[in-house]
Amino acid sequence: MCIARCGKALGILLIPLALVSMLANTLLLFPNLQSRYLREGHITKYATLGTGLWASGLLVLPAARVFITSSHKKGRCGFRSEMLCSILYAVIAMAGATLCFVTSGTALVEGPLCKYNETYSNGTQEQVWGTPLEHKTPSPSSWEEVCLEPQGVVLWNVVLFSTLLASSGTQALLCIIQVLNAILGFLCGPDIKHNKNSIL
Repeated sequence: MCIARCGKALGILLIPLALVSMLANTLLLFPNLQSRYLREGHITKYATLGTGLWASGLLVLPAARVFITSSHKKGRCGFRSEMLCSILYAVIAMAGATLCFVTSGTALVEGPLCKYNETYSNGTQEQVWGTPLEHKTPSPSSWEEVCLEPQGVVLWNVVLFSTLLASSGTQALLCIIQVLNAILGFLCGPDIKHNKNSIL
């Protein structure tokens, strides 16, 4: 059936996206692959929230499994119950992916937590930890000048949070497609045989 094939394809696509999200969030906790910044609490709060690990990762994987194995039950009742279950899992996964998307976008706007030179009104400077790039768009040539430590943390955060943004956004879209696909399966039953009756 087209609905079952569509759900299976969506589930297969969700698995690598969830793994990418989990890897990206894990790397965000270890700038320059060093653990001391995490131990010292010098990691941005958006990385420590771990939305890539649990919201866009662990919440999405069970949904992917349900999409892949849905429509195994025979008969209209069994098929429709699986479609309802698929909708529930899709909504949960979509909520997780959306949370990760919003968190990643906010993290990109705020910028990384890093050590930088704070200039006070009396002209003195002091090295402090904070988010000096919040709501700013510095040119790449000035990134190293602004954030002194960890080295290259701005590029590290931009690449990894952008990866989370892309993967979680794609996950949310795939979950929406599965909700529509499962609704069609619930309404029409297991006897849809033509592509024109499927969402995809």
